[in-house]
Amino acid sequence: MNIELRGIAAAQGWPAAGCRCASCGRLRAAGVRHEPLDAAVEGVALQDLPRTDVPGGYEVRAPGGGRVLVAAGPGSRPEPRPGAQYEAVLLDLAESPEHLGRLRRVGAVTSTTRVLAVHVDHRLRSPAELERRMAFWNRPQHGPFRTLLLGGSRSGKSAEAELRLAACPDVLYVATGPVSDDDPEWTDRVAAHRLRRPAWWRTVETTDLPEVLESATGAVLVDGVGTWLAAAMDETRAWDDPSRARHRLDDLVCAWRGTAARVVAVSDEVGLSLVPATASGRAFRDLLGLANQRLAAESEETALVVAGRVTELW
Repeated sequence: MNIELRGIAAAQGWPAAGCRCASCGRLRAAGVRHEPLDAAVEGVALQDLPRTDVPGGYEVRAPGGGRVLVAAGPGSRPEPRPGAQYEAVLLDLAESPEHLGRLRRVGAVTSTTRVLAVHVDHRLRSPAELERRMAFWNRPQHGPFRTLLLGGSRSGKSAEAELRLAACPDVLYVATGPVSDDDPEWTDRVAAHRLRRPAWWRTVETTDLPEVLESATGAVLVDGVGTWLAAAMDETRAWDDPSRARHRLDDLVCAWRGTAARVVAVSDEVGLSLVPATASGRAFRDLLGLANQRLAAESEETALVVAGRVTELW
């Protein structure tokens, strides 16, 4: 199906008139402007095609009979008609990339569906950021493909991991941290992470990460390697003698190398912080740094997240 996009922006365009945000300012300084959504399907303007309204948008029929699902505007999540499969979808992916995952989950979007982002605006930092996101939202849903995301505390690394898998129809979220009812702050953190994830994602809480990687075939998000290592050091009593946990690390790297899944794992970058004051703290730092190096060596992608910004490491 031939679709010509003459404009992809929200109704006010991008940059928006009078807007002083950094995104609009960056485009304005570069002399770039994206016009509001204007498209033609097989040579016919979108507004001239036969149209059926659906919740959150509408469906149009191309001259050749193919179906296109279109979001009504920014923030809209168009619902597919029962049993429909679409040749193309025009979605607000800046707002709701997980809606693409849902459409894939119910079969409305298939591997042959053309996926296009529309109603774009200053919710995105730049056109380059949209292009970056589209690359992993259009990536095959199965592996093997390994991504390691490094970052410090509150760097945005977990949010970036979730973003990369948002358009997958099914994701196994592996929580490697402890579950404790007597730590309200930790409980709040866990609850916030759960609310951020699509409701259809599956969650498993385990420290047996190698077994998960060996058996999984679809999309897997691991959060994170640091909490897994802390549990492994507890279980092997390695805080005084880190060598006791080295076999656990060997098992993890072997499973990471051999997995058939599309895995995104989060880990703490330990090389930018203060030297720990205790021997056990230094042992953990050294072993986690080694784990990061070994996993990165076996990854198709490795990136560093700082202040919510992502730098790919080659």
